[in-house]
Amino acid sequence: MVILRHKLQFPFIVIVSIALGLLLPSFYKAANQAVGISKDVPTPKIRSSRPPLPPSRPPQTHPCTCAKGSMLLKDFIPPEQYEELQQQRAKEWKQYKERTTSVLSKPLYALPNSPLQYPIQGFTVQPLQPTLIPGLGMYAETRNSYKVVLKVSRGILNVVKKTTEATVEGEGSSTLTVESSKPHVINELLSNVSYTSAFYHINSGDLATFQFEDDEVVFPIAIKRTQMPILYKMGKDISSQVTIITKTFLRYPQLNKLIDSIRLFYTSVKIIIADDSIEPQKVSGDNIEQYIMPPSQGWFAGRNLGVSQVTTKYFLWVDDDFLFTKDTKIEKFVEVMEAIPDLDLVGGSVKENRFYFSLFYEEGDEEEGGCLYRKSHGHFHTLPGYPECFLADGVVNFFLARTDSVRKVGFDPKLQRVAHSEVFMDGMGSLMVASCSGVSVGHQSNSKTNKEYMKFRKPGEKDKVSKNQLHFSKNYLKCVKWG
Repeated sequence: MVILRHKLQFPFIVIVSIALGLLLPSFYKAANQAVGISKDVPTPKIRSSRPPLPPSRPPQTHPCTCAKGSMLLKDFIPPEQYEELQQQRAKEWKQYKERTTSVLSKPLYALPNSPLQYPIQGFTVQPLQPTLIPGLGMYAETRNSYKVVLKVSRGILNVVKKTTEATVEGEGSSTLTVESSKPHVINELLSNVSYTSAFYHINSGDLATFQFEDDEVVFPIAIKRTQMPILYKMGKDISSQVTIITKTFLRYPQLNKLIDSIRLFYTSVKIIIADDSIEPQKVSGDNIEQYIMPPSQGWFAGRNLGVSQVTTKYFLWVDDDFLFTKDTKIEKFVEVMEAIPDLDLVGGSVKENRFYFSLFYEEGDEEEGGCLYRKSHGHFHTLPGYPECFLADGVVNFFLARTDSVRKVGFDPKLQRVAHSEVFMDGMGSLMVASCSGVSVGHQSNSKTNKEYMKFRKPGEKDKVSKNQLHFSKNYLKCVKWG
């Protein structure tokens, strides 16, 4: 907790920008009217003798800049469909912003040399549950009388413990006034002030205004329902820690070679197979689960099915034409993930190919949407204690992932044959990704691939167009460049 008192010798500015939760304005408006609470948060008053505060950063309203060589996604939309699709995605975008924009995203500025003490971070309450506000205090020079005012917009205030040496007005409302001739009495009452949100929401917030004479400050209150933890019981053997997943379509010879290679190094690790072959064949063996899908459902649909059946903390994704070698060290992946709990996914190499990339995204304006650039071989700094690993936004198609993290992002089943980077795009800001050298998997030759499979292997122009149309509408993108 940072405490601001009048004894500080120099002004400073604390910027609090906490993006927690989701704010639904229409829902809040109805709730506020029901309890008689003001919709707007008061703007702090600044004495003319003080330097002006920095202006709040306005919402971005200008178009984003497409990287050189980008594809304009609107060019993939049939002209007769463009206007209707544009209206549909504008509506979805507006709802998305309402769900993901919180009052706690508003920049707050602390006044220099303020006599007020208050919490600037970490004050979180359960919805509808009264909670004492920590750290409130008033430290002013001697006066005949002291009066402080505390206001909130989406909750009510109460004093848990009262005294006859102070006057308290506004209990059970959104504005609380405390007045006394003794500053220590004021502070004693302030330590007993509770906040209760006026409506139920699992993740939102409020801004409280705290005033003494001409000094007025604002601090955030996070309103958040506590989440239950999701924990996994891990044994010391790799089979209790990791499940191997693959997706197959008309490639049973390759799949069987993969399984044989896995069993050379990992005899008991469970293997999950999502199979959307036109005429499925039974794949048998110990600790093998084969899930038959409707024919030709596609790449990401199979991934979703496979991940849905995992019961271990981690899963390893492999293609059905990979080969395990002495360098396919799943234990190394697990070691890195266990050592750095912030990680959600770590990739290795397929033969000599350690593909990885970074993503550069600019949100853009409300009319045209954002700009995305995927930079191949783009990465960030190395992992502490693991110089062979560095952070990135996406990795090659051979990775170990935290099961519950990937389930939250998922794989879009609309992407059937043209898909890989998309899960990392959808997971940008949610998935912490790393790439490590020293862990690799082999790859089988395609020389004996059957002709029926090759009919489906290479996507046609229709698939590419459909993918770009999806990015236009689903991801609200103006342009994409695949670097």
